[in-house]
Amino acid sequence: MGPAAEEIEARILALVQERGPGRTIAPDDVARALSGSRPDQWAPLMQPIRRVAVRLMKEGRIVIVRKGKPVDPNDFRGVYRLGLPASSGPGSSASV
Repeated sequence: MGPAAEEIEARILALVQERGPGRTIAPDDVARALSGSRPDQWAPLMQPIRRVAVRLMKEGRIVIVRKGKPVDPNDFRGVYRLGLPASSGPGSSASV
């Protein structure tokens, strides 16, 4: 059994805070931090991380970006990154 949603949430928030305003993290950074560096350890966490990230974006606590622009949390595909919302600090933007 993998980490609970609360643990995923805490790790996402800690990593985006650590990265700072205007910078982003990859969802696999979260997965690796929770479970280890081998793909068979972290790959199963990608969907739970996405679900938690979508909820956090809807709550305004993080932003999900694709190609440097915020996505619609209800409808996005492909590679995405996680960051702090623009209101989290001066000069913050969701860039890589």
